[in-house]
Amino acid sequence: MAKPRKKQAFDYSLAVVVFILILVGLYILYSTSSYNGRVKFDDEFYYLKKQAFATALGIGCMYVMANIDYHIWQKFAVWAYVLSLLLSLAVLFIGDEYNGSKRWLSFGPLSFQPSEFAKLAVILFLASLIVKNGKKMKKMGMLLLIMISILPIVGLVGAGNLSTAIIILGIGVVLVFVASPLYAQFIWLAVSAIGFMAIFLAMESYRLERLAIWRNPELYEKGYQTLQGLYAIGSGGLFGRGSGESIQKLGFVPEAQNDMIFAIVCEEWGLFGAAILIFLFLFLIWRFFVIAVNAKDLLGSLIASGAMAHMMIQVILNIAVVTNTIPNTGITLPFVSYGGTSVLFLLTEIGLVLNVSHLIQ
Repeated sequence: MAKPRKKQAFDYSLAVVVFILILVGLYILYSTSSYNGRVKFDDEFYYLKKQAFATALGIGCMYVMANIDYHIWQKFAVWAYVLSLLLSLAVLFIGDEYNGSKRWLSFGPLSFQPSEFAKLAVILFLASLIVKNGKKMKKMGMLLLIMISILPIVGLVGAGNLSTAIIILGIGVVLVFVASPLYAQFIWLAVSAIGFMAIFLAMESYRLERLAIWRNPELYEKGYQTLQGLYAIGSGGLFGRGSGESIQKLGFVPEAQNDMIFAIVCEEWGLFGAAILIFLFLFLIWRFFVIAVNAKDLLGSLIASGAMAHMMIQVILNIAVVTNTIPNTGITLPFVSYGGTSVLFLLTEIGLVLNVSHLIQ
């Protein structure tokens, strides 16, 4: 008589590193944002309280998603994608503008970024689409059709948030790559993607201006933030000035708690502390990879792969922008930068991956 299969547990190492990142992120956020909170709102805990509230909601969503069979969401994948299109379209007409970017929708006292929801929606939509067309993934036409299906959301999101559009496009490429048994055809797919991005960049003059600022930030007024970020990184040295001792966060780096927060990490914690933070992200990405490889079916593997691509691309882009390795695109560092919508949907996404790990046989 065969022994009954042992019930599988969640990937606790993934959950542990997520909670470590949450705690580290909240601590870094408080250290970085306390000055701005005190100056702008007379409350040094202003940003921390809002982030902690969004994080608590996110943990609740993560718990719920972790305990619902991920196969259920396949039924709603198309509707989630359509909703992301409608919300992104609404941003263009009735969205709120902040620091020159129109990315938010407000509902009474609450506001959120539809582009963050779009990342999760695209992962579910593409995973569902690929599973339904699994036998056709050898054909170049099917690969192009799948990539074309996400171009509407890439275009809508990219109109006001180029970095998120790049992330969504990157998620699509990774998922198609994972599902396809052939690799040579990705050369043509890469050429098409480069051509699309080139046309997209040329459509607006300010995008080309960013390239010029990236090459010579000292020659442009808009290069000020980049230069101040580099000063912060350079002054941190090997072990940093000490926690809370950053000089650049005192108004020199504009909105230090947002896109440029990694520069403050380098200034206060030094190269050693920054390396520890990067290691935590690498461990998180590795756990996504392990879950994707061991998932019991293609849908679960694609969901975990999509989450891995999302985290990997976003971390790389943020650090590359802060170090001026690539032009400034305005991308947040997951769990560390201020942004309630971002942490809410990140934790929801991780709950989905935890459910995949729970159902591994």
